[in-house]
Formats: sequence, C-alpha cells, structure tokens
Amino acid sequence: AKHLEMLLSLVPKLSRVAVLWNPSNKFNISNLERVQSAAQRTSIKILPVEARTEPEIDKAFAAMARDKAGAVIVLNDTFFIQQRSQIVELAAKNRLPSISAVREYAEAGGLMSYGSNIADNFRRVATYVDKIFKGAKPGDLPVEQPTKFELIINGKTAKALGLKIPQSLLITADKVIE
Repeated sequence: AKHLEMLLSLVPKLSRVAVLWNPSNKFNISNLERVQSAAQRTSIKILPVEARTEPEIDKAFAAMARDKAGAVIVLNDTFFIQQRSQIVELAAKNRLPSISAVREYAEAGGLMSYGSNIADNFRRVATYVDKIFKGAKPGDLPVEQPTKFELIINGKTAKALGLKIPQSLLITADKVIE
C-alpha cells in the first residue's frame, strides 16, 4: 500500500499500475492482495503480471506496455533482486516509474525503493545467533519485525522520466541518488 501511495505522489494521474510478482513466492501472493486492497480505495486499476524466468520478465513488460500501465510495483523476490538490471532496463525502456522494496533496485537505476533496512535485519539475526550459541532456545526467543525502513529515490531516473520529486518525498528520503 505504501508503494502505491508513493507512486501516486510522483504521478498523481495514475490510473493503471502493474505489479510484477512471482507466483512461486508464497509471500508475493499476500503482498499482491494487499496492493489490490489498497487500490480499491482509489480509482487505480491493478494489473498483476507474473514472472518466474528472464524471458517471462520480458513478456511481463510487453504486457504492461500493451495494457498501458502507468507505473510498476516490483514485489520483493530474490529472483527479481538478481534480475534487477533487466527489470530497471525494461522499466526505463517503457518509461515506467517503478518502486521496489530493496535499495539495490534504486541503486541499479530503478526510480524508488522503500523497505526494511536489510543490513539492520542481518545485525538482528546476528544477535539471535549469539543468544542461541549462548544457550537460548530458539523457540523461547521473541519474533521481531523490522523497525527501520528506508526510502531511496533515484533522482537521475526521475529526471529521465520527466518527473518532479515532491518535497514531501525528498524530506522523508534516506538517500537521493543524483
């Protein structure tokens, strides 16, 4: 829902947003449902586009162009992280503003990323490993949720797309790539 909100702040006249998702990833299913639910409160039509392989990513972007998507949300998936260069290139070629949950996406040329700080998550994991090595039972340790989220905006990509980044996003951004 936050990704949709951020895209709307950059492209207020959005009417169709593609969601690139991997149906093999069970978490993508619930994330897609959340995006669809958030879109129901707006006039935006969500266009789910699935991909599991490199050729399917190409086909997905062809479908986005055919269906006249105005932007794309790339759901968090290890395959998509590996293929971020391909996804960034296709988003640029199709002039699609895009957002992902991982900072590496924006650093590779995607428009924005908003998600948990992965380095912070790994530090928390190290704390758990330390406790387990010291004798704590894993089942007795509390489940933690990420607490630090970061917004990365690629100013070069925004400029290439002819988008003006609103002050509200610039103020909240952890990093703006120029």
